[in-house]
Amino acid sequence: MTTQPMIGIDLGGTKIEIIALADDGSILLQRRVPTPQNQYRRTLETIAQLVREAETSLGRAATVGIGLPGSLSPFDGKMRNANSVCLNGQPLREDIESLLDRRVSITNDANCFALSEATDGAATGAGSVFGVIVGAGTGAGLVVESKVLDGCNGVAGEWGHNPLPWPRPDELPGPACWCGQRGRLETWLSGPGLARDHEEQTGAKGLTARAIAEAEARGDPAATETLERYETCLARGLSHIINIFDPEVIVLGGGISNIQRLYIPLAPKNTPFRARRFLSRARRKNAGIVALRQVFTTQLSTKRCVA
Repeated sequence: MTTQPMIGIDLGGTKIEIIALADDGSILLQRRVPTPQNQYRRTLETIAQLVREAETSLGRAATVGIGLPGSLSPFDGKMRNANSVCLNGQPLREDIESLLDRRVSITNDANCFALSEATDGAATGAGSVFGVIVGAGTGAGLVVESKVLDGCNGVAGEWGHNPLPWPRPDELPGPACWCGQRGRLETWLSGPGLARDHEEQTGAKGLTARAIAEAEARGDPAATETLERYETCLARGLSHIINIFDPEVIVLGGGISNIQRLYIPLAPKNTPFRARRFLSRARRKNAGIVALRQVFTTQLSTKRCVA
């Protein structure tokens, strides 16, 4: 008897990626499209269209799981804490299930990433893992003994919305965050945060995090200073995690993790870093497989706080 294939959707701030997997974990198809910006309904319609096209190609229906920034509230089922702010406050599960006419499993993308790396990625064999995504936003997931720690409110690992530790006078009050607060780690450590800091310090407008990293590699002193500031912010943020969670391995993912110099100044300071190349071939395959395992099994803790 042939079982249904599994479709996993990675809903990111800049791209939506779909992957279909067979029972044995082999990839049946994979595709990526840009994420509609600030358009909730169009985002859902894009996901639904990707699923329909995938099922047409597969010749049969599939089960569907979605990994996304933020999480569904265990109390009212609505989205919260997503840097893709058009998702916040929306009944996303209800709406996407209506479009697809089936049950859809939904979980946090950083939890998927952390579990993937703990299972067969950069942190294979580690008992405790902190998986960080630094890209369009800043998120993280916690894994202990191959299980995600979801937390009683479903917000464990929402590291990006902690304030920057030990801010210097020139870092106060900090950049404004979409959540209405200032000085959150995400405003310093995300790709847009790095670009903002570079522009404020140099006056150079329109440079992306990638462009700044490329300039640093060519010996640009202003870009080097920007990345040095970035590294101090990253080290300060991770020091709190080490003090509280004490993970065996910290894994970086997301576009910023491709900046190789990040691993040079941080590793000698007793920080258990292992470099992770986001969206390398192995990353795409492993993340898809484990994200699907996560949303279609019971690996997440389901304990909830009682109001």
